[in-house]
Amino acid sequence: MSLRALASASRPFLLNSFKTSIKPQQPKILSNMLYRNYTSAAAAPAVGQPDLSKGPLYRYDTALPKLPVPSLADTCAKYLKSVRPLLNDDEFAKTSAAVAEFQKSGGVGEELQKRLLAKANDPKTVNWLEDWWNDLAYFGYRDPVVIYVSYFYAYKDDRLRKKPTQRAASIIQAAMDFRRQVVDESLAPEMAKKQPLDSSTYKYMFNACRYPAKPSDFELAFDPAQNNHVAVVRHNQFFTFDLIKDGKPLSTADIEAQLDAIVKLAGDRKDPAIGALTSDNRDIWTEARKTLINAGSQNEELLRKIESSVFLLCLDDSSPVTRDEVSRACWHGDGRNRFFDKSLQFIVFENGKAGFMGEHSTMDGTPTCRLNDYVLTNLAQNKINHGSAQVSSSLEAPKKLNFAFNTAVHKAIEASEKNFDELIGKHGLHVQNYEGYGKGLIKKFKCSPDAYVQMIIQLAYFKMHGVSNPTYESAQVRKFQHGRTETCRTVSTESVAWVKAMEDPFKSAAEKTDLFKKALESHVSYMAKAVEGQGVDRHLLGLRLSLKAHESKPEMFAQDIFSRSCHWNLSTSQLSGEYFDGYGWGEVVPDGYGVAYMVNEHNLSFNVASMKNMQPERLHHYLKESATEMKQLFEQTLLEAPKSKL
Repeated sequence: MSLRALASASRPFLLNSFKTSIKPQQPKILSNMLYRNYTSAAAAPAVGQPDLSKGPLYRYDTALPKLPVPSLADTCAKYLKSVRPLLNDDEFAKTSAAVAEFQKSGGVGEELQKRLLAKANDPKTVNWLEDWWNDLAYFGYRDPVVIYVSYFYAYKDDRLRKKPTQRAASIIQAAMDFRRQVVDESLAPEMAKKQPLDSSTYKYMFNACRYPAKPSDFELAFDPAQNNHVAVVRHNQFFTFDLIKDGKPLSTADIEAQLDAIVKLAGDRKDPAIGALTSDNRDIWTEARKTLINAGSQNEELLRKIESSVFLLCLDDSSPVTRDEVSRACWHGDGRNRFFDKSLQFIVFENGKAGFMGEHSTMDGTPTCRLNDYVLTNLAQNKINHGSAQVSSSLEAPKKLNFAFNTAVHKAIEASEKNFDELIGKHGLHVQNYEGYGKGLIKKFKCSPDAYVQMIIQLAYFKMHGVSNPTYESAQVRKFQHGRTETCRTVSTESVAWVKAMEDPFKSAAEKTDLFKKALESHVSYMAKAVEGQGVDRHLLGLRLSLKAHESKPEMFAQDIFSRSCHWNLSTSQLSGEYFDGYGWGEVVPDGYGVAYMVNEHNLSFNVASMKNMQPERLHHYLKESATEMKQLFEQTLLEAPKSKL
């Protein structure tokens, strides 16, 4: 089974063979670098009171509880319930027998649970899942990060800033304001129901980069005090300039002047696309990076300037117009004018449209969603200090990174470009911006907006394929130390009964609505458990990884249904921002879809990405059809009857 299901904006786990002790290749340590081994933890701080010696952003992290290990009985019961709608009676009987054998007293399940609890309760362990998950889901993943791991946000237009360098300068200024609050730790932590969430991954937001290595990649975060330069790529040429001079930030006008200078310096010529190397299979990129470094004595130092930069700005010469075009350009672009290992990439197009691309290894979508929402909201509300409108006369010219190339590098770039073009050519993406209604009406139906939209997706998929298949929704577990995500399994016996009823012309509106309420309740219930660290998938992963190399796999894990139940035909997640015009990522299995959605007050947005042979344009159609049918049904049955006017 492919490792592809391990990568994405909260990608699920799908692995039959696994490793338990992978360590990243150690890089050469430089004076301006903070090396962080993300696959191992130092001595874990005790859970307790906030650490007031730290700023607001991090002071609660060590006070948060540790990720729990669910009880074996609860997980087995939830697992059986989750696979029931996927099985016929005979299959379910066999699965039930295997689960019973696994969890019997004195059996292998109890032994694996003891091992997992011992790991979780070790004082040196901050989070029992962390080292396994970060390696298996991200750093050990070898397929290209673009499409399968990276995610994007597309921005709404800025009507005040249509000139590309003007818009880019304003984005940089706002992002630097956010960075200042991260660096000095004055940023308030994110909250969920008045509870602070873990902020540990904010350390990997700015001045950070993923590095290719065999058998597993690693992440470096560089000292922000010594690295205040931005990297800019234009026509595949990389430039840098400092954003802070003599202790003071550049004004937005200064930044715009620097970007104008870069556009002029880049001209119409395009350099060999070093960025294309980062789009390839991780093992190929690992070797290509060595080839590039060996091609010139300065190449490693020049790469370091990109990798240690605050973030990367991509000034594209294309002018996408439609939502589909803008989303595809943000999702992958031409594969050349990028550096896909960089944690943050802001993208600005020739016509002033803009977006963002995130590298997913050390940080999930919620912190970067906050960053991007901060940038767009504060610019729209004129809350960013842009400084003097007069360009400083003492600006140092941007520096071009003049890489040395040889025949081997040229061949590597050509091969990676070919691989990228073939991969992208197989994929389709369509954005459904449904304007019929949004969160406002859904709340009038007295429904959870997220669960409601999950049912739109279920109905659309059933309409298209005639069956309900495993669906992954990301559940955030950042209420725990170093918490990331858990799986919310959307498909249930109740959801299957409802989608079948919706397609049955002989079912009454009342019956359909009653079944819908049950499906909604089931989804809300599972999500509530998942965010408490009580889901199925991460616990079962921990149990499987607790097996020793010489031990055989229990029948429960060897069964086909176990693999089928986490073969995520639908990989879904929600993030919202009123200034976003979409966001998304790729599918996690070849016969699946990546469906990112936003629930705004007056509209619903779906980004559907998949292989072209999966006909994403049809799922795009059925999403609209399903949303409309549900609105028509629930306006009849869930809204109070209007009072008659006398």
